[in-house]
Amino acid sequence: MSDTTVRLIPLGGLGEVGKNMMAVETKDAILVIDTGIMFPENDMLGIDYIIPDFGYLRDKKHKVRAIVVTHGHEDHTGAIHHVLEDISAPIYATPLTRGLLEAKLNRNAQQKATLNTIQAGESLKVGPFGVEFFHVCHSIPDGVGLAIDTPQGILIHSGDFKFDQTPVDGWPTDFAKLAELGQRGVLALLADSTNADKRGWTPSERVIDGAFDDVFRQAAGRILIGTFASLISRMAQVAAAAERYDRVMAFVGASMIENAKIARRLGYLDIPEERIVPIDQALGMKPSKVVLMCTGTQGEPSSILGRLSAGTNRQFEIKSGDTVVLSSHPIPGNEEMVHRTINRLLQRGADVIYDAIAPVHVSGHASQEEQRLLLQTVHPKYFIPVHGELRHLRQHARLALDSGLEPSNIAVVENGTVIEFHKGHMSIGERIPGGYVFVDGRGVGDVGPEIMREREALAREGFVLVHVQIDPKTGRLRGEPTFTTRGFAVPREGEALLDTARTRIRELVKSAEGNDLQSRLERDLGKLFFGETRRNPMVLVVISRG
Repeated sequence: MSDTTVRLIPLGGLGEVGKNMMAVETKDAILVIDTGIMFPENDMLGIDYIIPDFGYLRDKKHKVRAIVVTHGHEDHTGAIHHVLEDISAPIYATPLTRGLLEAKLNRNAQQKATLNTIQAGESLKVGPFGVEFFHVCHSIPDGVGLAIDTPQGILIHSGDFKFDQTPVDGWPTDFAKLAELGQRGVLALLADSTNADKRGWTPSERVIDGAFDDVFRQAAGRILIGTFASLISRMAQVAAAAERYDRVMAFVGASMIENAKIARRLGYLDIPEERIVPIDQALGMKPSKVVLMCTGTQGEPSSILGRLSAGTNRQFEIKSGDTVVLSSHPIPGNEEMVHRTINRLLQRGADVIYDAIAPVHVSGHASQEEQRLLLQTVHPKYFIPVHGELRHLRQHARLALDSGLEPSNIAVVENGTVIEFHKGHMSIGERIPGGYVFVDGRGVGDVGPEIMREREALAREGFVLVHVQIDPKTGRLRGEPTFTTRGFAVPREGEALLDTARTRIRELVKSAEGNDLQSRLERDLGKLFFGETRRNPMVLVVISRG
């Protein structure tokens, strides 16, 4: 057994759903697996998306030999241009994943990427690592898992996977390769935990075909299918239903249009040319002959369905008689926004069909029986659950215990906790930063916890702006202080409250010493407003001297 220590550094995806990113490190080299984003939760005001904190890699960028991307979903690809701004490393991906990455990099004017195509079944040498790619079934074609031959032994990274025997693309997970790896001996398995709390087996994508048949047969008007822009298999199923019921398809939204074009060009989406029309043409056709594919199933306000539900979409509106199908599950934390979108669509006259009503979506992730089967097939020495919130990781660990692994051979860790392998043994190492980096407009990392707390306070309680003029010669007030409020409801007897505030300002100005007058005014006025109203607005004091 080699003396070379192998370290796993989870930078995202452990303790959360999204922004998946893992680094495998030796003394001289680092291999990065995925660079994903996470969508903001509904209390993350103003945030567009979240990327991993990869400062650890930034400090060791000379060691990064390659970035391997397991599949094309945003939670595995979305941060790629941010990473490449700091780290120059070749990228390896399967053909469809590479096409989606190229489009993403072009949109973000990122030109310095070196993209390489790799096929499932092929292998790659990256410094001290040998990487074998094996096909896994997921809700997007061309997904792969990784068998990484390290100085300490073989690590298997499952990627996102399920054991669908009848996938839309006809390409099931490579069981033969998994069995062969198990026979060779696996040091550690890193496996997708997203559905670790779901019993049984995840249904096949094929069950959606029957649900789509029911929708297309019953809908008298337009059909709008909401899904992720990267869910290529769903595009194929909608196209097949449109063919059966003689409707044309239109893709709505830049990312949806672009991804469909890439998938068609690469042969992953087979739709006759006459079956696809531009959105402008579709809007002028008979509603019963049209199906529109849109983004926005997570309730994002800026998405097509989000704007349609709010009545702010410029190109077209929801009409009475439209049928809207939400073909996705809400990402944990997004349930409230999704339900709000559904209610707004219903208010505008649409018939809304979602997973609780009909099987219009199935997960792309393995449930408990599939997770057990993977463990039993590769029978690893050590097990590390990945891709999920802590509750998912813990439950996946319980499945591993049931499958015969010793508790000491299972590591449930969250982002930033380093796992080390040395002389065939696993141990928990140091903790590095592994938190959120917020992307807000063009700002990356500009918004931190303090600003988020301020935004939350403003949203909950509003603010009071106080303007105080002071004579620089006498140090006395010049005129009465003025108050401007936003989002803070001054009580009916508000003038008395403001009079009390003015009196307090006079007292503080008169007794002020040093340069802390502004902070003292803000602190004391905050206490006054809370004591009188039981509300805690943000108080901002502007002092003019002159």
